[in-house]
Amino acid sequence: MFDILMYLFENYVHSEAEFLVDEDELTKELTRAGFHQAEIIKALSWLERLAELQEAGALYLCNHDQQSFRIYTKDEMEKIDVQCRGFILFLEQIKVLGVESREMVIDRVMELDESALSLEDLKWVILMVLFNAPGHESAYEQMEDLIFEQPDGRLHS
Repeated sequence: MFDILMYLFENYVHSEAEFLVDEDELTKELTRAGFHQAEIIKALSWLERLAELQEAGALYLCNHDQQSFRIYTKDEMEKIDVQCRGFILFLEQIKVLGVESREMVIDRVMELDESALSLEDLKWVILMVLFNAPGHESAYEQMEDLIFEQPDGRLHS
């Protein structure tokens, strides 16, 4: 399922190509690209739920203190390792993620089929959450810089 999400993000969203709204056409294209029907349905449902969360993003603000500390559940800790949780905390500290976007990220991570998530995969989930989230344009740009920015200068051996 994650491969389908990456395919859609890279080919439509991130490339700024016009996104196909017809779910049947999109399903056919994904099938032609070699993805299985069951995984396509899961990925499209994942994206629909993300859109719902983004629309209801303000609800997270009503229920959480902006200075809150996140306690992860056992299931969340099994899926989101220490390195990934540390990265989420880092993004909160530098104001790339707020309480509502952090909760959207965790929600979307927990819905992935993966039993554990790599840091690179987490970065892409964060990028997908921030993309099109109202009021998060600056955070999206910062996250893009964190993912794609190459270090300047030479590495010393």
